[in-house]
Amino acid sequence: MRKWLLVLILLGCSLRAVAQLDTTGRYAGLDSLLTQFYGALLREEIPVKNAEFDALIDSCRDSLTRQHVALAIFDHYRYSHVMGEEAVAVHIFDEWIATGKVEPRSEFEMFEAERFALEHRSTLIGMPAPVLTLRTPCGGRRTLPRSDRAAVLFFYSPGCSKCRLETYALPSVLAQVEFPMDFYAIDVDADRKEFKSFRKALKTTNKNVKMIHLWDPKSESTLLLDYGVFSTPKIFMVWEGEILGRRLEMDSLQEIIQYINILYGQEKED
Repeated sequence: MRKWLLVLILLGCSLRAVAQLDTTGRYAGLDSLLTQFYGALLREEIPVKNAEFDALIDSCRDSLTRQHVALAIFDHYRYSHVMGEEAVAVHIFDEWIATGKVEPRSEFEMFEAERFALEHRSTLIGMPAPVLTLRTPCGGRRTLPRSDRAAVLFFYSPGCSKCRLETYALPSVLAQVEFPMDFYAIDVDADRKEFKSFRKALKTTNKNVKMIHLWDPKSESTLLLDYGVFSTPKIFMVWEGEILGRRLEMDSLQEIIQYINILYGQEKED
């Protein structure tokens, strides 16, 4: 932790110096230091990052500088392409923005921050997967996911062009699964005819994968809030009841499947 304390001291000195500058370009040097700080923390665990950023924001004595630093960190991790780092942005929102310690620059910015936290908070990597009860094509009910099986949750809308494209890519990805897995294809719309048509298009011949089609035509579940499905497609990977992958693209889903294949093979050998 000593090297992080040194970085914090250097940043703290820079924060005080920056606070004396004119408004024009006052944070350019600080933003450069923050970029270095992100890089220094890249391989650290999420709790370590959260603690370091809390200490950094707390070291800002000038309210405008504190606002800039907190919102810059929030935006950096909000748009991060590293899996799981959204948790840092959620922490910054919960600890600093939602509590009023740092105020967004506008009502719209606050609305966007609240929406981000709402979409991501319950599906962070390592958290228990929210349990849903949805309708089957025949009108029955099914609760998902099971805690004793791996599962993929694929939220789609039949009218979504990207969703349709992914139905062509999914069979080849699912063909690589070497472990028991449930694949939940979940229609977030309410058109029965389109639901039936989409079910015909999305299939797999892999006997390790159980394809399960579900939907929520009467909005009886809380899937929008629980999984933040405000747009489609959305793909989540669940392993032993916990979120292993979230908002996945086809290539990242394939990587996780290959990883679990290795673990499953090792368990069978043991």
